[in-house]
Formats: sequence, C-alpha cells, structure tokens
Amino acid sequence: MERLKELRRRRVLTMEELAEQAGVGRNTIWRLEHGVMGAQPRTIRKLAKALDVKPEELVMTGGGDDS
Repeated sequence: MERLKELRRRRVLTMEELAEQAGVGRNTIWRLEHGVMGAQPRTIRKLAKALDVKPEELVMTGGGDDS
C-alpha cells in the first residue's frame, strides 16, 4: 500500500498516531507501508476513515506525487 505512507505524511502523522486514530497496531501500519502484508477490507476502511479519504484512495497505485 504505497499510498498509505504518502497519505499519512501529507497529514503529518506518525505511524503511532495513525495507528491510534485508526484503531490498529503500529506494526500493522509498518507492514502495510513496507508491503510485508496486504490489508483486510476492515483495516482499509479504518485507515481511510482516520485519513479522511475514500477506501479506494488507499489501494490506488501510481499517479501520486513525491511531495
């Protein structure tokens, strides 16, 4: 989930802060950002809500900028 890190950084959140807001573990955020595991639909919904985006935006590939 390459978009997860991008969206988290745009909102100036640490992994710990996002994990707390989404109700998931910090290790889950790390694993998702590093491609170690895929996200379950429930986790995607939690992260999307915490980041104030649609779930589809988390699973999109490409098209993002590096800012």
